Amino acid sequence: MSRALFWVHDAAAPSFRHRLAAHVPALEAAGIRCDVEEFPRRRYGLRVLERAARLAEFDLLVIAKFKLETGERWVVRRRARRIAYDFDDAIYFGKPDRPGAPPDRSARRVRKFEATCAMSDLVTAGNATLASAARRTGRRVEIVPTGIDLRGYRPSSTRETTGRVVYRRLAERRAGTRLVVVSERAPASFAAPFELVAWSKGTEAAALSACDVGIMPLDDDEWTRGKGGFKLLQYMAAGLPTVASPVGVNTEITVDGETGFLASSPEEWESRIERLLADPELRQRMGSAGRRRVEGRYAMPLVSRQVVELYGGLIESEA
Repeated sequence: MSRALFWVHDAAAPSFRHRLAAHVPALEAAGIRCDVEEFPRRRYGLRVLERAARLAEFDLLVIAKFKLETGERWVVRRRARRIAYDFDDAIYFGKPDRPGAPPDRSARRVRKFEATCAMSDLVTAGNATLASAARRTGRRVEIVPTGIDLRGYRPSSTRETTGRVVYRRLAERRAGTRLVVVSERAPASFAAPFELVAWSKGTEAAALSACDVGIMPLDDDEWTRGKGGFKLLQYMAAGLPTVASPVGVNTEITVDGETGFLASSPEEWESRIERLLADPELRQRMGSAGRRRVEGRYAMPLVSRQVVELYGGLIESEA
């Protein structure tokens, strides 16, 4: 049996759970035993030296999302047999401190990202925007979307209008419409009344299924163009029609007029959502189309198969 080691800062982070940990059963079924190790955020240099000797035990090292320092890259490249690098955000920028703020640009951050791509035998990026950035230095770059486990989502074929819709302006204007925020904590500031539904791994699917429309509004900037669109996939898995900003991967996931709508201006957002609220048949038709699209393109078994083929092929190429 081959062995793969995953280095990740936080094994409980949604990004790692959905993008990599979810594929461990399929990898192990294919004969690749997987170990997960949380990698320190600080202690630069020492953190790699402490782990360098162990790298010889593994056929593949998978680095999840973070960037290595210069000396660290040199040690890891000499000790690791094969290296895969996975990311699903525009990590070559610093995350904006608030929605709508520009991403933090740092030449050092870009250099670390590009050098980590360059040292890797395979880079897997969450969408085309991210893959384009990785291809500046990466030898082999593949687009691997974030898969979704459909088993937890039970779209209803008899969903009626409940008024549980996510959009703040309509929450103010339309009687009976409620803005539902599914989150671990309440937003720091919000312009409209909202209902907070506590997020948990076990209840998020049911919380989404109780709504009528799922939304994904985004400002258009270099950070948001790198987002993976996972919220859209969750809505569609739950059988919800969606309304989304035409930004980045949203335009790939959403089939405008079929699985939901793309909306740019406030007027478009309101008209699209009001149309869905007023037409249960349209909601049902678009929600069903969205579910089928997820089943055919983003379901976890499909993405797992791609990951198994990529990692398995990489390990075999070293033999």
